[in-house]
Amino acid sequence: MSYVESETARIEAGLRTRKRLRSKSNLLRYIWFNRYLYLMLTPALVYYLIFHYIPMYGAIVAFKDFSITKGILGSDWAGFKQFDYLFSQDKFWQVIKNTVIISLYRLTFGFPAPIIAALLLNEVRSRAFKKSVQTVIYLPHFISWVILGGILINLLSTDSGVVNNIIKLFGGTPIGFLSNETYFRSTLVFSMIWKEFGWNTIIYMAALAGISPHLYEAAVLDGANRFQRLLYLTLPLIRSTIMLVLILRLGGIMEAGFEQIFVLYNPAVYRVSDIIDTYVYRIGLTDGRFSLAAAVGLFKSLINFGLLVIANWLSRKMGENGVY
Repeated sequence: MSYVESETARIEAGLRTRKRLRSKSNLLRYIWFNRYLYLMLTPALVYYLIFHYIPMYGAIVAFKDFSITKGILGSDWAGFKQFDYLFSQDKFWQVIKNTVIISLYRLTFGFPAPIIAALLLNEVRSRAFKKSVQTVIYLPHFISWVILGGILINLLSTDSGVVNNIIKLFGGTPIGFLSNETYFRSTLVFSMIWKEFGWNTIIYMAALAGISPHLYEAAVLDGANRFQRLLYLTLPLIRSTIMLVLILRLGGIMEAGFEQIFVLYNPAVYRVSDIIDTYVYRIGLTDGRFSLAAAVGLFKSLINFGLLVIANWLSRKMGENGVY
């Protein structure tokens, strides 16, 4: 290597080193400049560290024959024994199937509901009426599934429920909404939409509030009617919000709503209602098979993670922002 080449290489290396130091210095200055914002963020970071990241070491229970007396680290190593047992059980695949079906029902019918509600409310010009409707549809969100489950059981009872009394009044046969496999999943989805769609409209109402009124005025001047403004202006401008929420929903496809199902289901509908979370509850807390329950939970988390990555990739391919 000639003297000129060696000097050039030395200068380039020096420039790269200086650039790295400058970037680190800029980062430190940026953090110091925003120190109060990071200080406000500290409690949330500590919360996630203590309750979400540190407990991750417990995932190794899925690979051990866990014994309460020996503890997590002292229990015997079992490798993939728990997973081999799970994958050989027909019951496990049945709960996987139930979880996916119920989640897809919730996604198909529950995901569009808050979007439609937000779009309809956005067209209401009476401020008092809009606020009244928002309050009414938000309220069920604040009722716990324990209370709401009791209300639904009383309303849908085949003996004295209001719904079945109305059906009998018109000469129909009482329907076991919570005891008949044919109707149970539909009842789950309908009650979930009723409880949560109003609260979820907040996200889309916030996105709609960010659209400039001047855009609508320009569209009106161009002769666009309400449907055209909705189709070519409103929906494209909130599409990124819709995609973000969809990604998060797809990432949780293996979450079918433990609280709701746990409150409403019974042995008569186990075949169509038993999901991963209720299965984990029974084999983990009721039967005391902690390693097996941890294996099921870990498997579910890996599936959710994979779906989140795929949904995020598809979103970016479509030209939208992802979650990372």
